[in-house]
Amino acid sequence: MLALDELGAWLRLLETPGIGLETARRLLSQMGSPQAVFAATSDDWGQLLNAQQRAALSAPPPDLDLQVEKTWAWLQAGEGRDILVLGDPDYPEALLQTADPPLLLYLQGQRALLNQASIAIVGSRSPTAQGRDHGRQFAQALSEAGLCIVSGLALGIDGAAHEGALRGAGKTIAVLGTGLDIIYPSRHRKLAQEVLAEQGLLLSEYALGTPPLPPNFPRRNRIIAGLSQGCLVVEAALQSGSLITARLASEAGREVFAIPGSIHSKLSQGCHALIRQGAKLVENAQDVLEELPAWLQLAPAANMPLRPDSAPLPSAAEPAGPQQKLLALMGYDPIALDSLQQRCGWPLGELNTCLLELELAGAVARLPGQLFQRRAQV
Repeated sequence: MLALDELGAWLRLLETPGIGLETARRLLSQMGSPQAVFAATSDDWGQLLNAQQRAALSAPPPDLDLQVEKTWAWLQAGEGRDILVLGDPDYPEALLQTADPPLLLYLQGQRALLNQASIAIVGSRSPTAQGRDHGRQFAQALSEAGLCIVSGLALGIDGAAHEGALRGAGKTIAVLGTGLDIIYPSRHRKLAQEVLAEQGLLLSEYALGTPPLPPNFPRRNRIIAGLSQGCLVVEAALQSGSLITARLASEAGREVFAIPGSIHSKLSQGCHALIRQGAKLVENAQDVLEELPAWLQLAPAANMPLRPDSAPLPSAAEPAGPQQKLLALMGYDPIALDSLQQRCGWPLGELNTCLLELELAGAVARLPGQLFQRRAQV
C-alpha cells in the first residue's frame, strides 16, 4: 500500500486541472515519481509544461487535502482495498502492453486477478432476452474453463456476463466508470457485493467520489479491453460503446469475437460489422477458447454446455406437442402476437395459454410492445 505522502503526491499530480494523463506520464518519465515532480522547480519542468500548466502545478488543488483524507480513510476501511500505480511490480502486464495504461488504479477485492488469463464480454445495455441469455451462458462456460470474465458492471450484457461468471468456477473483474465508492447503475449494487463476496475484483482509475460522467465510460473501455486476452461482443448496435471496446482490443493485439444474430435486428448490426472486419464468428465457448494462446492452459471445453445448470429447451425439430410446434413457427426473431397468430392459425385464447406455458418454462421471453422471442439453448 502507498504511504500517505506518496498518495498525496499521486493525487495532486492526477487531480491538477490541465494536467492530463499524457502530460503526467511525460513528467513521471522525466523525473521518476510524483514526489520528484513536486520537489522540482518550475524551471526544471522546462518544455514539458506550458505556462498555464506550470502555474496550475505550482499550487495544490484547493480540495486536495480533503481528497487525500477521504482516500486514506477508504483504504483503511476494509480488506482488499488498495491503490496500484504505474511502475508497481504488481501492475498488470497486459495493461502495460497497451498504448494508454492508467497511471493509478483503485482496487477492491482480489488484486491477483489482474494477472489471470481473462476475456472481456461486452454488449448492449438494452439487449434482447436471447442476448442476455447468451451473455450469461458464454460467461459461465468460459468461467468454467478457467478464464476470468472482465466487464463494465453496466446494465444489460455487462451485468449478465458478471452473473454468468459467478455461476462458473472462475472469477470476474468489474471495471467501473465512477469512483469505487459510487456503484453505477445503483441497481447493480447487489451484483457488485456478490462480485466481492465471490472473491472477484472491482476496479477503477477514477478518484473516489467521481460521479457517472458520460465521457468516463468510453475511457474505461480501454481498461476492459487491455486487461483481457480477447473481447467477445454479444449484441451491439452500430453506434454501441461495445464497438469502442472491440476496436481498442484489436488495436492492442487482442482477439475479437462476435455472436451473429438476426439480419432484422439493430442489435445484431454491430456484431455483423465486426465479423466483416475480421472478428471471429462464434457459436459456442469452444469457438472462443481455440483462438486464445495455447499457454493459457485452460480446462477443455469441447463438450461444455453454455448453460450447465439448465435443462435443454424443447426442440423445435420434434413434431410432438403444441409447444414444440409453436416454437418452430416463432423462429428466433422477436414477433408480435398478431403475426404469430397469423402463422399458427390458433384461436387467441389457445395461443396466449401456450405462450404463457412456454414463458413459465423459460423457453419464450415477453418483450416490450407485445412482442415475444424464443430463447435459444445454444
